[in-house]
Amino acid sequence: MHPSSCASAYFGPAESYLGPLALQKMSAEDREAQEDELLVLESIYDADEFRKAESVQGGETRIYLDLPQNFKVFVSNSSNECPALGRDFEHTICYLPPLVLNFELPPDYPSSSPPSFTLTSKWLSPAQLSALCQHLDNLWEEHRGSVVLFSWLQFLKTETLEYLNIVSPFELKMGSQNKVQRRVAEASSNTELDLGGAAGSDVEQEEAVDERAVQDVESLSSLIQNILDFDQAQQTKCFNSKLFLCNICFCEKLGSKCMCFLDCKHVYCRACLKDYFEIQIRDGQVQSLNCPEPKCPSVATPGQVKELVEAESFARYDRLLLQSTLDMMPDVVYCPRPCCQLPVMQEPGCTMGICPSCSFAFCTLCRLTYHAMAPCKVDADKLKELRKEYLQADEANKRLLEQRYGKRVIQKALEEMRSKTWLDNNSKSCPSCGTPIQKSDGCNKMLCPGCKHYFCWICMGSLSRANPYKHFTDPSSPCFSRLFQGMVFEDDN
Repeated sequence: MHPSSCASAYFGPAESYLGPLALQKMSAEDREAQEDELLVLESIYDADEFRKAESVQGGETRIYLDLPQNFKVFVSNSSNECPALGRDFEHTICYLPPLVLNFELPPDYPSSSPPSFTLTSKWLSPAQLSALCQHLDNLWEEHRGSVVLFSWLQFLKTETLEYLNIVSPFELKMGSQNKVQRRVAEASSNTELDLGGAAGSDVEQEEAVDERAVQDVESLSSLIQNILDFDQAQQTKCFNSKLFLCNICFCEKLGSKCMCFLDCKHVYCRACLKDYFEIQIRDGQVQSLNCPEPKCPSVATPGQVKELVEAESFARYDRLLLQSTLDMMPDVVYCPRPCCQLPVMQEPGCTMGICPSCSFAFCTLCRLTYHAMAPCKVDADKLKELRKEYLQADEANKRLLEQRYGKRVIQKALEEMRSKTWLDNNSKSCPSCGTPIQKSDGCNKMLCPGCKHYFCWICMGSLSRANPYKHFTDPSSPCFSRLFQGMVFEDDN
């Protein structure tokens, strides 16, 4: 046998034997690289950000983007994409729902093939997600043969907003659901979709949508609700993990044990606010559950009050708050029956109220039985108030009072008031029967014309009927020698 043929006969089978060994070695290296990469990701990210799949080599990552301060999202309703809103919507947020990257590692990753993946978002359009998918493909091409997942995650977290040119205010839109097959990963980088967030979304042209790009939201209204709910939940989570100083007890406590007033953002511990609120509710001051900060007008919401106080206190708060609110409504009156007291809606321009519970018809002005066009009855105490109210009223209110009580009633009240004023200034009442008496002349020994009672005009003391002058001649009397005090004598000359 020729040496060459011997060599070929020997090396031929050896080559066919070493081939599978080399493949097994390559697969083992890929397997080790995959395990190491997944282990590193598990150590870097917490359970909320990274979760390894149990049945396959893969997992799910949630990428939370860091937004600039005062970041606003808005929806322009001019296109009628969301009729439920009825108007344009704009809101300042701190957090957006995360991007979700689901991936699976093929057996020959990272030596030959890239990870297969889907990229999901609620607030990015399919065209914007497609642009990110294309950039992930390009990153794989740059790192072919090496693990790439961490590079992908870093790009998505730190560069997504800049890459898509997303700035505040950012317009929320629903993208087209028509999908086309994704372009192969070998496409050159200069064919990337250059889609800006606020800018690129305005481009009126058909964009190729990658099948791996998924906008996971049903409608624009549900998108808005998802964003607001997520932002609120994340702000609450962040608040609960921070320490705050309570300016009532001067102790530092976790946010989970504190409450923040929504308008002013002042923070106090729940224990102090609970005591403060329950004292106010017990005193009936349900409109005064203000922030304890001096001169701060912020008021706790009913939901915040319910979280803090006992159920019995909240029931009282809720009842008093409803009652005070009804009291401030000009078209609401209460049924005057003591056993009823339910609120009654008053028709505009009508003075009759009918209780929906007991069917009692009453005058909404005087709260007595309805008397049609007859004026409201006025008692003595009310008459005093009416005189004062009428004198202080302007012309319009004077006409209303005359319409309500009758002009003659008001005129009579005014005349009585003038008469009483004159009597108070020019007469004194008999100490026995109370009859007003005017002294026009004579001495200070007075005789009541009504009850014939003697009394002193100076001290209003009663005098003896047998000797009424003794009061003025007794040296121990306070009116000694004052019988003729105040009299004016004509000069004889």
